[in-house]
Amino acid sequence: MNEHAPEGNVNTSEGLLEHRLCDGLSSDGVIARSVWKAADPRIRTEMKGPARMVILHHTALRYCVQPRDSLAQLAYIQNLHMHEREFDDIGYNFLISGDGSVYEGRGWGVVGAHAKEYNCDSVGIAFMGNFNEELPTPASLTALQRLLRVGEISGHVRPDFVLVGHRDVAKTECPGENVYSALTKLRTQLGKR
Repeated sequence: MNEHAPEGNVNTSEGLLEHRLCDGLSSDGVIARSVWKAADPRIRTEMKGPARMVILHHTALRYCVQPRDSLAQLAYIQNLHMHEREFDDIGYNFLISGDGSVYEGRGWGVVGAHAKEYNCDSVGIAFMGNFNEELPTPASLTALQRLLRVGEISGHVRPDFVLVGHRDVAKTECPGENVYSALTKLRTQLGKR
């Protein structure tokens, strides 16, 4: 028996996907861009310091719970952002699926393209789905809280960061009524305003 062989059945497409996800999991629980086979960004602009604001979004696309659906949706969103909207990369810093998986978009410390006039000092986090229709799962809300704590501890977001919905800084329905209505409770749980 090969001691370096992965455990479990990797002879199925689901088994291969599971191992790919595990291999791409960083120490902070974020699934790396390489897992969803992200295209390289045209330009990558570093933030000048820790983010002072975290802006929540929804993709307003198909609701994703299964990893296979999430990976396909990530590639679709990046393609949409880069080729139709002419962004340099996927717009969001992170995306969260219904199963609580957190996917790296642009990542920490990189200027996003998610909220005009606020991109340079904010982190954009999108829930995958249309949250005017869907409810965020407890797993996705817990994943958001964990990600934000990691951001604080690692110095990527300021300890006094402000948590807002996209509609707080732009004329939009984003992040959807159901994510937006969860903001008050999230702020309380995080000790934020």
